[in-house]
Amino acid sequence: MTTASAHPTSALPTQTLSNTISLADTVSHSLSMARRGLLKIRRTPEQLIDVTIQPIIFTLMFTYIFGGAISGDVESYLPVIIPGILVQTVITTSVVTGVQLREDMDKGVFDRFRSLPIARIAPLAGALLADTVRYTIATTLTFVMGFIMGWRADGGIGGVVLAGLAVIVCAWAISWIFAFFGVIARTASSVQGISMIILFPLTFLSNAFVPIDTLPGWLQGFVRVNPISHLVTAVRDLANTGTVGSDLLISLVGAAVIVVVFAPLTVRAYMRKA
Repeated sequence: MTTASAHPTSALPTQTLSNTISLADTVSHSLSMARRGLLKIRRTPEQLIDVTIQPIIFTLMFTYIFGGAISGDVESYLPVIIPGILVQTVITTSVVTGVQLREDMDKGVFDRFRSLPIARIAPLAGALLADTVRYTIATTLTFVMGFIMGWRADGGIGGVVLAGLAVIVCAWAISWIFAFFGVIARTASSVQGISMIILFPLTFLSNAFVPIDTLPGWLQGFVRVNPISHLVTAVRDLANTGTVGSDLLISLVGAAVIVVVFAPLTVRAYMRKA
């Protein structure tokens, strides 16, 4: 009798804690989980290879291979390729959110978090917050690499900062999609595979690397409505000319729609498993 009655009694404190956690506590717990994500990066810096080495290699490779063929010379191609590489690198980096989320769930990390007196949503929110640091690193390195190669942003420092913020915001929004896949997928490798199927055609079938009018007519229609093309154009306008066009508005509205749709889906799926 004593043993049987211990189970509901032991479960009561956990339920009570989860029901009495305030919004301030949730924010504090989420920030703590974000700090945990940053500490993981510090202990395993190889996790930053995709945001440190990739933008450097891609910028050098695409510029010197395609610069002469597309723009006549490397210098003329830099205003085209730097925004394109930036968007491709940062958007691709958003996949890591879902992959690492799935890995943590497979390793039982979230089971241990569930036993702690913290908001259940904090580990998910913390992971999404920590990854914004990755986007910032990739953005900074891409711009620095372009400057070293001779690119000059005629939009000024203000235009460059706004362009970087636009990419980071859109990447954070897209990370909700891959976080959703990370929660519902069975393995981290399947999240990676699904993500590449989505991102590979979107990034390469855009205006990131070549002008739209050089593409076949049947392909131009898709490229013009491709959301990646809108984001790349917005970044080019801000960084190269300092102007704000309709493409920036389209990109930000699209990012907001993604968050509105996928944030509730991700949270609901996560709470069922957490």
